[in-house]
Amino acid sequence: MRREILSTLFLALLFASSSIVLAQNPQTTPAPQRTPPPQPAQTRPQAAGFDLSEYGVRIQPEPRLIVMMAALDAAGFDPTPQGMEPSPFRAQVRRDQMNLDPELRKRLSNFYRTNLIAGNATAAEQAARYVSLAYALGPVPTLEAPARSIDLPSGLLEVLDFAPLVREFYAKSGMAERLPGYLRLYQTEVERLRAPATEMVRSALSYLHTRPVTTTIERIPVKTDASKKNEPPRYTTREHERRFFIVPDLLAAPGTINFRVIGDDYYAVVPFDTNPASSELRRAYLQYVADPLIARFNRDIAARRDAIKQLLDGVAKNGKSVSPDVFYATARSLVAAADARLSEAARLDVVARDTQRRLAATKDAAARDAILKEAQNSRAAIADEAIAQLAEDYERGAVLDFYFADQLKGVETSGFDITSSLADMIASFDVAKEARRLEETGAARERALAARRARKNQSAEATEDTGEAKRRPLIKGLIEVDDMLRLRNYEGAEARLRALLQEYPGEPRIFFALGEAATQQARETTDDNLQVERLNRALAHYRMAVTAPTAGSDPVVLSRSHVAMGRILAFLDQPAEAMKEFDAAIKLGFVQGGAYDEAVAAKQKLAQQQ
Repeated sequence: MRREILSTLFLALLFASSSIVLAQNPQTTPAPQRTPPPQPAQTRPQAAGFDLSEYGVRIQPEPRLIVMMAALDAAGFDPTPQGMEPSPFRAQVRRDQMNLDPELRKRLSNFYRTNLIAGNATAAEQAARYVSLAYALGPVPTLEAPARSIDLPSGLLEVLDFAPLVREFYAKSGMAERLPGYLRLYQTEVERLRAPATEMVRSALSYLHTRPVTTTIERIPVKTDASKKNEPPRYTTREHERRFFIVPDLLAAPGTINFRVIGDDYYAVVPFDTNPASSELRRAYLQYVADPLIARFNRDIAARRDAIKQLLDGVAKNGKSVSPDVFYATARSLVAAADARLSEAARLDVVARDTQRRLAATKDAAARDAILKEAQNSRAAIADEAIAQLAEDYERGAVLDFYFADQLKGVETSGFDITSSLADMIASFDVAKEARRLEETGAARERALAARRARKNQSAEATEDTGEAKRRPLIKGLIEVDDMLRLRNYEGAEARLRALLQEYPGEPRIFFALGEAATQQARETTDDNLQVERLNRALAHYRMAVTAPTAGSDPVVLSRSHVAMGRILAFLDQPAEAMKEFDAAIKLGFVQGGAYDEAVAAKQKLAQQQ
């Protein structure tokens, strides 16, 4: 019975695979001034029966965005990293567009090339304006363009004339017939995102001891009788729902979340294989939570306008480009502080539990001293990294983030809703103290940066040792397998992997892919015995991935394999063994593309269940 109850949750978590670090690219469209209604006393959201929609969250594909990104691909937009094959879905879209009208393709291409952002703009930055345009269009199939107006964001205005080409592309490309099939593929990604996104939202709200404001009230003037002089203005109200959309985009630039705020709707557009526990997606949701709080306390912030402006001017004098908006600065400071504290607290908790376990396992005095010293060094490194994160956000205009981070420590222990103390926080900061933050934390920040460089060099050396250029046929073969798995061609995928294993004996990435294939098959079966058999087969493949002779040369595979094994073992009611796997992933440290954060979160969750 317990397995039946937990099946949906754990098997979904098996697919919460790690992703590369994501970069946020927010852009906000101005909305009418609205006031959040008074909120009742808040309670911590409970994991059982957790309904994302109650907390403002929707996870769903967006047809307009699919059409826009397919048109952009036909125009020549290609975010595929150099030397890599395009994603299976992008390859499929290109096959579908092979017979696109050449004249239309040329006009799409001419527009895209003419309107490229100058300089060293990334693929994600090139696409960002078109994402905004997609959300400004009317629904499929009409895709009406918005009226040209100065109220539209400048980036959107730059590409507004792409809208007629998108409508023509939709009409002539056969997109209408293919869109339902594309949406089914996107729905698979939606289901992958659901369980880890739920955990991300739950943990963020539990940390702040609050619930998000999910409605706003707009005051609307009522037309009065012009014949009546001196009649006071009258107003009516209209309630608006605030929503936070997590939108998968299988044609997005890899590794970059595109964040947009349009009125009361927040859109986090995420590429394939995004980790919902990532800091950037969490920050986007924290912004959704924080913005109405800032609106509620706007008078308190306005009263400290000069002090906040002084801090912003200090950052600008050092050559940094920051927004002069004190309300924006306050909101972003609160978001940055909460995100940094969440990451730091999770990592410290893992160190504490690990230290306690290791101390309990030995009575040797020297060994215990070594364990305590290692834990002390780990805590110091975690604190340095949190300071570096806060300093980077400070230089981007979040000039109260150090202050809010200090204040949040009190919220963590008190259990009170952050809303009850926010006014006092805003009124109490010392501008002179906040102005010295970067100088006072410089040494800690430099230690963190040095640690980052060391990890990067270690990763680069490991990559160099693998002889990646000689393994490009392997990479191509693994991409083909990924395509087969998307189409649920498990027999073909396993046959291809077995053939690759003959060519590359002992290759960890092949064993990892075999584990992923077996896990995906386990997810889709309703037969308990068959499900367990497939999970044990996946476990064996992942074990081979971490024990292969060359396993140490690919820390990404090591990290992700340990976490995958931990999740399977947790599902199979083997918590002690699962803990060992999560510990192994954590011990590897942060690896670009690895699963460090997932290991931390999974270990915390498992510890709470015991």
